[in-house]
Amino acid sequence: MSKFSLTHKTAVISGGGSGIGKSISETFAEMGAHIHILDINEVAGAKTASDIAEKGQEAHFHKCDISDGVKVLEILENINAINDGIDILINNAGIGFVGNIEGTTEADMDRLYNVNIKGVFNCIKGVIPFMRSKKGGVIINMASIAATVGLSDRFAYSMTKGAVLTMTYSIAKDYLEQNIRCNSISPARVHTTFVDEFIAKNYPGREKEMFDTLSKTQPIGRMGKPNEIANLALYLCSDEAAFVTGTDFPIDGGFIKLNG
Repeated sequence: MSKFSLTHKTAVISGGGSGIGKSISETFAEMGAHIHILDINEVAGAKTASDIAEKGQEAHFHKCDISDGVKVLEILENINAINDGIDILINNAGIGFVGNIEGTTEADMDRLYNVNIKGVFNCIKGVIPFMRSKKGGVIINMASIAATVGLSDRFAYSMTKGAVLTMTYSIAKDYLEQNIRCNSISPARVHTTFVDEFIAKNYPGREKEMFDTLSKTQPIGRMGKPNEIANLALYLCSDEAAFVTGTDFPIDGGFIKLNG
């Protein structure tokens, strides 16, 4: 058996239809995991699951709004029953927002809270009993460098990712005796379709200029790649990381420590 194998393990990945979540779904499937994608985007989620299945690997799609705790629990119960347990949860689904506090409405705050905080809460709360019954499991929360450094015009988003970070520490501490490991990953800017759409919307006609500018905010000189985040997640969910819990892992091209 190779290192970092996930053979016979069942992984639930929220937001697994696109971007970082898609790369995690594909990478974990390649390493033998049974993949269950939770995504509100039915087209993207179903396409990712279908692409994985066409390679002879196992993947299933579940349309899910993670802010709906009842629906999340219903889906997790079905996955647990079919697979005789859940081994891995990747809390990847999230939404962004640009604005300082004066440019943030109460409705904006509620929208980000419902997905980025309540959604993570719902998925963790739903999966913990199943992991406890299996005497172990791994939870990875997708945080952000915004959780630990000040970023301009990211007030509400940073608030939600700070909550994700501290939830990680609490879960890791509370479930040590149940052999449930919980860590978080904090990426800097990663090149996904979300970035391309953001640039096109906010800087029409200046796409290449802004892409280069945003890339250079990382000291390493480029944005991250989704598969680089996926490879870190793979390590943290593998048995090779059995001694790792309660830790945040920046993957940021040197942003936190080398800027300024």
